[in-house]
Amino acid sequence: MALPFYQKHHQHYDRSYRHKELQSALSQYQKEEKRKSAAYAHGSAAYRHSSAADYSHGSAAYAHGSEAYSYGSLAYDHESAAQSKRSAAYSLGSEALSRRSAAYSLGSEALSKTSAAYSLGSEALSKTSAAYSRGSEALSKRMAAYSLGSEALSKRSAASSLGSEAYSLGLKESNIMIEDQSYKLSPRAKRAKQSLLLEDKENKGIDYVVPVFTGRDVYASGITDTEEERIKESAAYIARRNLFATGEGVSVSSRVAASSAEEQHEKKSRKVAIRESAERLALRKTIEETQEFHRKLNEDKLLHAPEFVIKPRSHTVWEKQNVKLHCTVTGWPEPRVTWYKNNVPINVHTNPGKYVIESRYGLHSLEISTCEFEDTAQYRASAMNVKGELSAYASIVVKRYKGEIDDTFFHAGIVTMPLSFGITPHGYASRFEIHFVDKFEVTFGREGETMSLGCTVIIHPEIKRFQPEIQWYRNGVLITPSKWVNMHWSGERATLTLTHANKEDEGLYTLRVVMGDYYEQYSSYVFVRDTDAEIAGAPGSPLDVQCLDANKDYVIISWKQPAVDGGSHILGYFIDKCEVGTTNWTQCNDTPVKFARFPVTGLIEGRSYIFRVRAVNNAGISIPSRVSDPVAALDPADRARLRSHPSAPWTGQIIVTEEEPTEGVVPGPPSNLQVIEATKNYVVLSWKPPGERGHEGVMYFVEKCIAGTENWQRVNTEIPVKSPRFAVFDLAEGKSYHFRVRCCNSAGIGEPCEATESTVVGDKLDIPKAPGRIIPTRNTDTSVVVTWTEPQDAKELVGYYIEASIVGSGHWEPCNNNPVKGTRFICHGLLTDENYVFRVRAVNAAGLSEFSQESEAIQVKAAIAAPSPPYDITVLESVRDSMVLGWKQPKVIGGAEITGYYVDYREVIDGIPGKWKEANIKPISERAYRITNLKENMIYQFQVAATNVAGVGTPSPPSRSFKCEEWSIAVPGPPHDLFCTEVRKDSLVLLWKEPVYTGRSPVSGYYVDVKETEATDEHWKSANEKTITKRFLKITGLKEGVSYVFRVRATNQAGVGKPSDLTDPVIAQTQPGTKEVVAEVDDNGVISLNFECDQMSPDSKFIWSKNYEPIEDDSRLDVDTKGGKSKAVFKDLGENDLGIYSCIVTDTDGVSSSYTMDEEEMKRLLALSHEHKFPTIPLTSELAVEIMEKGQVRFWLQAEKLSGNAKVNFVFNDKEIFNGEKYKMNVDQKTGLVEMIMEKLDAKDEGTYTFQLQDGKATNQSSLVLIGDVFKKLQDEADFQRREWYRKQGPHFVEYLGWEVTSDCNVLLKCKVANIKKETHIVWYKDDREIMVDEEHDFKDGVCTLLISEFSKKDAGIYEVILKDDRGKDRSELKLLDAAFADLMNEVCRIIALSATELKIQSTEEGIRLYSFVSHYVEDLRVSWSHNDAKIKYTDRVKTGVTGEQIWLQINEPTPHDKGKYTMEIFDGKKAHTKMVDLSGQAFDEAYAEFQRLKQAAIAEKNRARVLGGLPDVVTIQEGKALNLTCNVWGDPAPEITWLKNERTFTADDHCILKYESGKCASFTITAVSTVDSGKYALLVKNKYGTETSDFTVIVTPVSGQTSMPVHVSDAQGHNKNKVSLTKKKKTNTPSNHQKEKTREDFVKPHVEEIIATEETPDPNEIPIVEEEDDAEGNKQAARVNDVQSAAAKIVLYPTESLERQEEKSVETNG
Repeated sequence: MALPFYQKHHQHYDRSYRHKELQSALSQYQKEEKRKSAAYAHGSAAYRHSSAADYSHGSAAYAHGSEAYSYGSLAYDHESAAQSKRSAAYSLGSEALSRRSAAYSLGSEALSKTSAAYSLGSEALSKTSAAYSRGSEALSKRMAAYSLGSEALSKRSAASSLGSEAYSLGLKESNIMIEDQSYKLSPRAKRAKQSLLLEDKENKGIDYVVPVFTGRDVYASGITDTEEERIKESAAYIARRNLFATGEGVSVSSRVAASSAEEQHEKKSRKVAIRESAERLALRKTIEETQEFHRKLNEDKLLHAPEFVIKPRSHTVWEKQNVKLHCTVTGWPEPRVTWYKNNVPINVHTNPGKYVIESRYGLHSLEISTCEFEDTAQYRASAMNVKGELSAYASIVVKRYKGEIDDTFFHAGIVTMPLSFGITPHGYASRFEIHFVDKFEVTFGREGETMSLGCTVIIHPEIKRFQPEIQWYRNGVLITPSKWVNMHWSGERATLTLTHANKEDEGLYTLRVVMGDYYEQYSSYVFVRDTDAEIAGAPGSPLDVQCLDANKDYVIISWKQPAVDGGSHILGYFIDKCEVGTTNWTQCNDTPVKFARFPVTGLIEGRSYIFRVRAVNNAGISIPSRVSDPVAALDPADRARLRSHPSAPWTGQIIVTEEEPTEGVVPGPPSNLQVIEATKNYVVLSWKPPGERGHEGVMYFVEKCIAGTENWQRVNTEIPVKSPRFAVFDLAEGKSYHFRVRCCNSAGIGEPCEATESTVVGDKLDIPKAPGRIIPTRNTDTSVVVTWTEPQDAKELVGYYIEASIVGSGHWEPCNNNPVKGTRFICHGLLTDENYVFRVRAVNAAGLSEFSQESEAIQVKAAIAAPSPPYDITVLESVRDSMVLGWKQPKVIGGAEITGYYVDYREVIDGIPGKWKEANIKPISERAYRITNLKENMIYQFQVAATNVAGVGTPSPPSRSFKCEEWSIAVPGPPHDLFCTEVRKDSLVLLWKEPVYTGRSPVSGYYVDVKETEATDEHWKSANEKTITKRFLKITGLKEGVSYVFRVRATNQAGVGKPSDLTDPVIAQTQPGTKEVVAEVDDNGVISLNFECDQMSPDSKFIWSKNYEPIEDDSRLDVDTKGGKSKAVFKDLGENDLGIYSCIVTDTDGVSSSYTMDEEEMKRLLALSHEHKFPTIPLTSELAVEIMEKGQVRFWLQAEKLSGNAKVNFVFNDKEIFNGEKYKMNVDQKTGLVEMIMEKLDAKDEGTYTFQLQDGKATNQSSLVLIGDVFKKLQDEADFQRREWYRKQGPHFVEYLGWEVTSDCNVLLKCKVANIKKETHIVWYKDDREIMVDEEHDFKDGVCTLLISEFSKKDAGIYEVILKDDRGKDRSELKLLDAAFADLMNEVCRIIALSATELKIQSTEEGIRLYSFVSHYVEDLRVSWSHNDAKIKYTDRVKTGVTGEQIWLQINEPTPHDKGKYTMEIFDGKKAHTKMVDLSGQAFDEAYAEFQRLKQAAIAEKNRARVLGGLPDVVTIQEGKALNLTCNVWGDPAPEITWLKNERTFTADDHCILKYESGKCASFTITAVSTVDSGKYALLVKNKYGTETSDFTVIVTPVSGQTSMPVHVSDAQGHNKNKVSLTKKKKTNTPSNHQKEKTREDFVKPHVEEIIATEETPDPNEIPIVEEEDDAEGNKQAARVNDVQSAAAKIVLYPTESLERQEEKSVETNG
C-alpha cells in the first residue's frame, strides 16, 4: 500500500527500525521486570473482570491480550524502534493491522474507546493519552490503563503487558511498529476534561495537562480504507488543534451514532465512576517510577543515544596471558559496538584466533589471546545508533619478565605468581612519573587577541602507543572545545588556544594529565584586559551574559558588571537580541537598566535567540559583550523534550477521542501566586496551574492594582500568557501593588486567584557594602597576595574586583577583569620594588559597592621563605671510615642567601634503614662535606637540608645507598659543584671544582662533555679536544633556544676518571636586558671595569673574581659598588693584571658577565689612559687643502670640539701669518672648524703650512707641505677652476657633446647646457660647415640634441656646437672619426642585431628562403650564415641578400643535403648575435613540398595559353565598312584558337576571314559589315597548361547623314574613360596623346584598316588609370597582357580616306 503524503518523507525510518533485534530487546525488558509482572497481571485480570461486569457496552475485556487487541486496539504506524522494544502484543488479524500493530500495556485496551487519561503533572505524561484509575475500592480489582504510545510507560509495563500469553501466540516475530502517539498530539488537547494535580507536585509548575478522552468516537488514521480518508482525518485533527491556539472558541461536533436510552445511561454512569475513582486512587509510587524510567529512556520519545552502563576497565598483564575487556551498553535502537586499537578498527579476520569479539543482550566483550608486548595500546569501544555515538576507553599494558619464569605459571589467562609480581592500581610496579617542562606562566592578554597556553609533558615510563588523557580546567570547571577554545595534543605538548579572548576567559587554568587512576596537574592564571574603547572614556564591556529563565513569553538575561567604568559611573545597560541565523541585532530596552538582570519579552515562541549587553556612561556606550549561548523561547518542559535530540518524525497517525461540546469546563484559579523577583524596572510573578481546568490546556491573564484600591487592571490585555511565569513592566517606582491571575480556555475565563501581598516596586537586592580589612602580603617579585573580609549583610555576591595603584601616582589599574569569588587573590603583573596600595569592591546583580579603604603600602618583592631541598647527592670520595658527599644547591633559595647546610645519615641493614643521625652540628657553607666515624663496609643513606635566615628548609629525599669502603681505583674521582654562568644565546661558561679523590697520581687536566638535554647518551661530545688544566671553560657554538646538559671528567696518568653528575638543563639564550662588563678610562686616566644590573634585589651583591677565583690581593684592584653599578679600578695596570675578570650578581636569575684583559687590550687601555692624563685636542680631520669655486685656495682642519677659550696660530714656513688681504682666517668653536682662505697662489706661496691649536691644557697641531709637483698641480687646478668659474658666468655646457643610438637606429647627438636665456643661440657645425636646423631649441629641459637618421659613413666627421649670447659663448666638439666612428657604428649594429626577429622559412618558386627582419639596415652590418655550424659558401644556388629591412638566405633548387640547422650571425664589432632555425624533418618536408607546388604553378602560369592584346571590348562600326581586328596570342606549346559568335563556334568564309599565323598572331576580318554581323564575339585560345577567352562586342550601325558624332569609349565594366569625336579626313594628335602613346609604345596595338580613330582632349575631371610596372623582366609581358585586357574601351569608328600611320589606328584605352 502506498504511503500517505505525510509519511513518504520519513519512509527511511520504517526500514531502519524494523530490525530483527526487536525480539531480543523485548525479551531483555521482560527479564528485567519479571519481579513486577505478577502484580501487573493480577491487576489486569481484576480490571478485566470488573469492566466486564460494570460496562456491558464498553470495551471488551481481554483474557488473552492479543485476541482483544486485534479488534479493539488503536493502530499506530510510527517508525520508532524504541516503542517496538516495549510493545507487548501485536495484532495478527488483518493486513492493515499487520503493518500498524496495536499494543496496550496491562489490559488497557479494554478501555480503548472509553478510558480517561488524567494529567499527572509530569512532563513525561504531558503529550500522551494514558488512563489511570484511582480508586481505593478498585485498587485490588483494576489497574490504570497506560497507552504504550505514552512516554510515561515504564520498563515494567513493557515487559509484563501481556505476560506469557502474548508471547505464546508467536507475536515476538512480528515486524509491526508502534506509533509514538505523543509526537503527534497537541500539548493541550481540545475539549479535555479536568485533571487532578498530584500532591507531591505542588512545588513544580505544570504548564500543560494530559487530556482525558471520554468521547464515544475513535478517530484512527491508518486503518481506514483509502488514503484520501486518512488525509482528511489528519487535516481535520490539525484544524481542531489549531483552534484553541488562536484563542477562539471551539465548537466540536462529534459523530453521534443512534443509541438507546440505555446506552446514554450507561455512558453517564461510566463517566461518574471513572471520575470518582480517579479522585480517590493514589498512584504516586507508580507515577514516580514511570517518570524516572521515562527520564532514563529519554523524555518524549523512546529513542535514545547509546549509554555505557559498565565501561571497559584497563588491565596490566604478563606476556602470553589472555585478557578480556567487557562493557555493557544501552540505547535504542540497540547500538552497534565497534572495537578499536589505537583508533584503528580491529578486524578479527586479519588475525584469526587473535581476537574474539562477542555481543549478547547488550553485553559486549573483546578477548585478546596470548598477549604480546605489541598489544600494549589504548583500546576503544564505540557504540553507535541513529541517535549518536559514544566511546569508552581502556588501556592494556603487557609486561615482559626479564628473568627466567616457568611458562606453567600461565593457565588460560590466570596467573599464579609470587606477590612480588603484583600489579599496582596504576598498572605498573610503580606509578607514572609525570613532569611538566616549558610551562605556561602567568599570562596577560587583551580582548579580541588570540592566546595560546602550552606545556610540554614528560611521562615516565613511556609506553608505546599509550597516550594520556589531557584535560583543561578553568577555575576548576572542565573546559570543552568550542568556537572560542581549541585544544591540541601532539603527543608531547598540550596546547589550549583561545581564538578570541574575552574577559569571561580570565581565570585560573589547570592542565591535568591523567594516566589511568593517577594524574598530575599544573596551574597558572590568565588575565584578559579590556580592549581599547571605541569612544574615549566609555566603560568596559559587560561579561558573562547568561539566560537564567526562558519561557514562551520572556527570557531573563543576567550579566556581570565590568571592572572598568571609564572614569565615570555606569548609568546602566542596554540589552540586544538577535534571532539565531540572522545578523539583525535589536535593542530590547529603551532606557538603561542598572540591575544586572532583565526580562526580555516580545519573543516568538519556538525561535532561538542570542543576547549581548552594552554598558553606558556619560562618555558613551561600551563595545558589546560576548554573545550568550542560544536559547529557545520555550517553556522548560518543551525545552526538556527537545534538549537532547529531535523527536521522531511525525507519520500522520492521530488518535483523538472527544467529549460532547457541551462538556467544556471553565478553569479554576491558579495557585501559589508569588513575586519571585522585584526590581524598580519590573516584577516577575510565578504561579501553579489550576487543579480544575477541564481537559484543555489553559492560558492566563495577569491583573494588577495599587495597594489600598480595588481598581484591577489587566496587564496583558491582548494576548494571554502561555507560561505560569510573567514579567510585569511599567510600574511606578516606590508604589505598592497587588497582583492576581485568571485562567482561561475555550470555555471561558475563570475566577482570579488570591492576590499577592503588597509588593513595593523597587530593588529588593541592595548594593553590597564595601569589603573590609584589606591586607596585602608579599608573594613574588611581580605579585602580591591580597586578602579581605566579606561585607556585612551581603546577598547574592557575584565576586570582587581588586585595583592596585603605585603610591603617589593616583592612577588605579584593575587587577582582575572577571569577578573573583573568595576573599583572597594574587595580583600579578606588578613592578618589582615599587610600593603599591590596593582596594577592593564587591559585586552583585544590583551593582558594585563602594571601594574599600586603601590598604597599607607594600613593596613588591619576593617573600622570604626557607629554601627548598638540595638534590643530586653523590659520593665524591670514600675511605674506610669516612665519606665525602657532594650535592647541588636548592632550586629555590627562599628569597635570602643560603647560610649553610645540615647533613644527616643513617645505616641501612638488610634493606631496612635505621634512624637518622646528625653529621654536623654547625651549618657548613660548602656543598661538599666529609662525614667521619663511619663503619667500614656499612651501607649508608644521606639527606641534606639548606638553611637561610628564614630557617632550615625541608631535607632532601634520602639518597641512594652508598657503601663505606676504601676506593682503590687509579683514575680520579668525579669533579663536583658544576655551575653554569654567563649564559648567552651561543655560549656559556662552565665552572667546577676538582675531584676530592685524585686517584694514584695528581689530576693533570679535564674534559668537558656536552649534549642536548633530550639526546641519548650516544650523543655526548667533548667540548675540548685537548685536556685543560683550568677549572673553567667557555663553551661556544651552542644553538639558540636549545637545552643542554654538561659533565666534566678528570684525568691523570692512569686515565680518565668517572664523569661528574650532570648539570641542570640550561637553555642557550640571552636574557632580555643582559649587560656586559665594560672597560672605561676617566678623564684622569684611571682604568676601571664597570658592570650594571637592573634586576637586583635588596640582598643582591656584586662578586668580582679573576680567572673565576676569588680576588684575594686587593693591592692591585679596588672595588666600588653603588646601587646597581659596580666598578673594579686598577691601581696600576700591568702584566700581573692579565686574565679574565668576571662579575656575578647574587640573588638574581644568573646575572653575570666577564671581561678578558689580554696584552693587546692592556696596551690599548694604557694608551687611552696616557691620552687622558696628557690630553690632546682630538681632530676629526687633519689639515687639508681644497680649491674653491672661484679658484680660491682653502686650508682647513676640524677638531672634535673646542671651547670658547680655544686659540689657533697659523704658521707658514715657521713664520706666523695673520689675517689680512691675502689671508682670510676663521675659527668656529661650535663646530671645531679652523680655516684659512687665499685668493690666489703665487710662486712665493710654496712651502709648509701649520695650524697650532690650544684649548686649556690640551694642545694639537697639523701641518701640510706644498712643495714641487704638489704645489704646481694645486696651482694649475686653482687657475683652471678660476677660468671655469668665469666660463660659467655665461651660457655653458654642463655635459659636453656626446652621442646616443636610439631604438630606431638613429644617432642622437646631445649635450646638457645651463645658464640659458631667451637670447641664447645654439649653432651646430660639421667639418666647420654650419648645419641648418629647422626649429630653434627651447632649452626647457637644458638638453640640446641633433638627430641624424640613417647614420652611415657619409655622416662621419667632426661635430661642433656653440652656445652664445651677450654674456659670452661656450663650445663643445665631438669627433666621429676612425675609432670613434667605429664605436658608434658598432653600437648601431648592436641595436640592429637586437631588433632582429626570429628566422622564418618561406618557400618560393625558385627554392626555400630563410629570412629575418631588422628595424634598420646599414652597409656596415656584418651578417654571416652557417649551416650545421659550418660557414656557408655562397654560390648561384645559395646566396644571401637584403631587401629593405629583410635579411635573407635563398636556397635555389633545395636538396636533402640542405637539411639542417641554419644560423644567422650579426656581429656588432664586439659581440655576435645569432638567430637559428632548424630546416630539417617536417619543417624541410613542408617547405620543399610548397616549393615544388609553387614551381609547378609558375611553369604553368608562364606557358599557359593567353591572349596578349589587340582586341577591344566594344567596336561600333557603320554598316558597309570593313572591320579588321588583329591580336597576339601566346603559349608553349602554341595554343589552338577558336572564334565564337554569340557563344557559338563559327568558321571562316568569304564574308568573314579568320587568320592564325605562326601560332602568335590571329586576325578577324569582315569585308563589309552589316547589321547581321552585330553580336558578341570571342577568341578562345587553349593549350595543355590552360585556356583563356577574350570577348569583344561588335555593334553595326546603319548609315546616317551625320558627318561626325561623339562616341564613348568605355571599359568592360562600363565606366566612362574618354569622350572621343571622330571626323572625316581629320585626325587630332595632341601632345598629351603623343606622350601617352610614347609611354605605351611597347604595347601591342590592334591593326585597323580603312578607319582612323582620333581622341578628343580628355575631361579634366576624369581620373586616369595608371598601372604600375614590375621591375622584373619576366613579368613585363604579363603586365602588358593585363594592361591590354583591362583597357577594354568602347570605340566609335568613322570612315576615313586613308590610314597615314599605323600607330594612329590604335586606340589608347587607359585614357
